Amino acid sequence: MGVTMALPFLDAMTPAFAAAGRIGATDAPRRIAFVYVPNGIIMKDWTPAVEGTAFEFPRILKPLESYRKDLMVLSGLTHNTGRALGDGPGDHARAAASFLTGIHPKKTAGADISLGVSVDQIAAQKIGSATRFASLELGCEDGRLVGNCDSGYSCAYSNSISWRTSTTPLPPEVNPRAVFERLFSDASETPEVRAKRLAYNKSILDFVSDDTQRLKGDLGKTDRRKLDEYLDAVREIERRIEMAEHDSKQFTPTIDKPEGVPVEFADHVRLMFDLMTLASRPT
Repeated sequence: MGVTMALPFLDAMTPAFAAAGRIGATDAPRRIAFVYVPNGIIMKDWTPAVEGTAFEFPRILKPLESYRKDLMVLSGLTHNTGRALGDGPGDHARAAASFLTGIHPKKTAGADISLGVSVDQIAAQKIGSATRFASLELGCEDGRLVGNCDSGYSCAYSNSISWRTSTTPLPPEVNPRAVFERLFSDASETPEVRAKRLAYNKSILDFVSDDTQRLKGDLGKTDRRKLDEYLDAVREIERRIEMAEHDSKQFTPTIDKPEGVPVEFADHVRLMFDLMTLASRPT
């Protein structure tokens, strides 16, 4: 069995990366994230009442107040291409489709879907080489990509905000276990081997423990601390995924849920955000 585990950016990596011309001595991978809330935002609790930098943080943005100097709040933005433009009903599909593309979707429920390349994929082409995956599409609600989901618009428009080409939507992964395995398991690991490892409740970290200890011996104090913090974060997410899988087996939902999805929606959201943060480390 083989396991591949990427590392956080350590000071000890700088000479090697610089020599290879991949990451400079002071550069770190640039990261960008787009978050879409399909049912909208309570704008009065989102938008600051005044312009400038001395505004009072409204209720929804209050947790970001300590980062005031590091953020900008933009409002008054809209995509005219998300409007009907003569196509009749279908606001939900058009909103999701135009969010990152700026394109008015072709109204069809068939295979002849047509939209445009989304900005996240344009960014991935430019800056995605510094992370293991150029882009990662995550979601918290499963949905199909075929059929009619909104007044004659294909489900592909409603259920994917990321588009590699004008006809190729990138469906989001909603199962935390699947995301974790993609990030940290060796691609050569067969389903049978993976099932055996999970059955024995072995952490991925257990399979790299010897290598980890050897690496620590070659690192300075700061790098050892970074590595320990990173591995602790991975272990914690593994534990939470295992707990979510256990909870799912004890819960009888009215609809089918993928294995590993937490019962509580808020827990699911937090877990996916944490996985997204771990995924943004350098290769």
